Amino acid sequence: MTDLTEDLRLENRSRLPDDLRFLVEKYPREEWRQHANLGEMAQFWLQRHDMFRELSTLLQSGVGEYREGRLEPAAFARWFGPRLRFFLQQLHGHHQTEDMHYFPLFAKAERRLERGFNILDSDHHVIHEALERNSHKARAFLLALQQDADRQRFAADAYADENAGLIAMLDRHLSDEEDLIIPLILDRGEDTLGVAG
Repeated sequence: MTDLTEDLRLENRSRLPDDLRFLVEKYPREEWRQHANLGEMAQFWLQRHDMFRELSTLLQSGVGEYREGRLEPAAFARWFGPRLRFFLQQLHGHHQTEDMHYFPLFAKAERRLERGFNILDSDHHVIHEALERNSHKARAFLLALQQDADRQRFAADAYADENAGLIAMLDRHLSDEEDLIIPLILDRGEDTLGVAG
């Protein structure tokens, strides 16, 4: 894991440093969807990111519904467990693929972005730790749903706090990752980078 200055750590960062934004300045987000070099892999990858955002919002909303008393504990547990498990498993697999395949490939293709990919790799370690905490709090929450109202409320609050932190970090990471990778793909093309589907 890369040693980062405090301002570059995922928990503190508001965006990537300016020296890593040269391609996103050349290819701003509002132009991505219409660009000729936005190939199948890039579109699939953006869809996966959108899925993670949608699932995190769905899970957060579901927890909110439960905390507001609009979902009974047993019904909430049946709804929540499988969705959370899917979210955590998919995110873990997605990060493994990026770490082992895409990040090294992209960093080699554009050496000026290598530090950016080291930052993203460091993010993955931070997110992995947050996923572990989230999973632990979720298990405690699900167990508490079978106990008295005070324990349910305490566990729901603890999980909601942990989940809010994870979602904030994930949102920052996904945006920064997109700002590095999509402009690089638009600049070089998927065939040239060796990632065409």
